[in-house]
Amino acid sequence: LMSFMGSLAALERRIEAMMEAREEKGGNQKIHEIKKGIRLCDVSFSYSDSNMPVLKNINLFIPVGKMTALVGPSGAGKSTLIDLLPRLRECQTGQIFIDEIAISEFNLKNLRGAFAYAPQQPQVFNVSAADHIGYGMDNPDIDEIIAAAALAGAHKFIIELPKGYDSAVGEDGVRLSGGERQRLDLARSLFARVPILILDEPTSNLDANAESAFREALLRIRKETNITMIVVGHRLSTVEIADQVVVMNEGEIVEIG
Repeated sequence: LMSFMGSLAALERRIEAMMEAREEKGGNQKIHEIKKGIRLCDVSFSYSDSNMPVLKNINLFIPVGKMTALVGPSGAGKSTLIDLLPRLRECQTGQIFIDEIAISEFNLKNLRGAFAYAPQQPQVFNVSAADHIGYGMDNPDIDEIIAAAALAGAHKFIIELPKGYDSAVGEDGVRLSGGERQRLDLARSLFARVPILILDEPTSNLDANAESAFREALLRIRKETNITMIVVGHRLSTVEIADQVVVMNEGEIVEIG
């Protein structure tokens, strides 16, 4: 299984390289750390098969080291906005800046390497807890794995597993609860040590207790790190802890507070 995981990681890197070969490489700038934040200036986007804009003249500043929540109904443009930041999609008009440097000036691989993504439904392989947290890394340091788990609020339940960090978590994390799977995957994102963390509806499938534990993890990350968190969410209890709440509707920002 470990051989398979290593092969899968190598395959993913190969696919990424092939995709990048078909894209422009971007500029020569590289992100080492973010000092100010991300700025979207008059950004608009439409899909090629539609005349209706998905985003309309978006102006937004996402400060470094803070938590920004994007809220709004389905179709409001939240996911599209997120896709524009690492240039998974390209805005038709306007520009996006990181520390006042246009993202087109950054090396594309380096730019995308600055983002970690924790999806609504984490994909957990039937490997050990440590292997999942350190997934894709060669010879990950166990102390760094434990530190990431502690920050994500996963350390306590991991050490209570039969073999601790060496315990297999089951296919799709079947041996864990929904909240534990979410925090385990959050630890994976944190282990990557990237400056920007995107969380997509992280608590939508969690009960009240699990959501509370996840919210405590987000507060801990905000207090103890300089990671810039962008949270897409619906539940007020999740977004109320954000430093900035951005309300979107029909491709526009209707309120910021």
